Amino acid sequence: MTRPTSSAPSQRMLRVGEQVRAAITQVLQRGEVRDDLIERTVISISEVRMSPDLKIATAYVTPLGVADHDIVIDTLNRHSKYIRGRLGPLLRQMKYMPEVRFRDDTSFDNYKKIDALLRSPEVQRDLNDGDADTDTDKNR
Repeated sequence: MTRPTSSAPSQRMLRVGEQVRAAITQVLQRGEVRDDLIERTVISISEVRMSPDLKIATAYVTPLGVADHDIVIDTLNRHSKYIRGRLGPLLRQMKYMPEVRFRDDTSFDNYKKIDALLRSPEVQRDLNDGDADTDTDKNR
């Protein structure tokens, strides 16, 4: 009998992802990665998604105050094996140390686009028209 597959992450994947996120954050905060670009850039790690077998950790990062995120992401990926080695003492409970991959977190850009759409004059007009409709319904 096979279990039904789901695209949603399991509780274990979420818990381990959060532990890996905290460990990567510690490594970066301590300045253990000796690279000028990484040392002078504030890097926010919003989420770490684990593969189902917990052997691959994809960290979604946002370099703050940097126009070109790709340079920082490439630098982090270049140092990913070193970062993986530094995670060992912080994640002793794991059977296998996951391979770390860094990706640009574009969710903030998506939130900004949605916010701009909601604040656009067309949407505001439609929202105000909806308020007028509810007022006439109340008078009935």
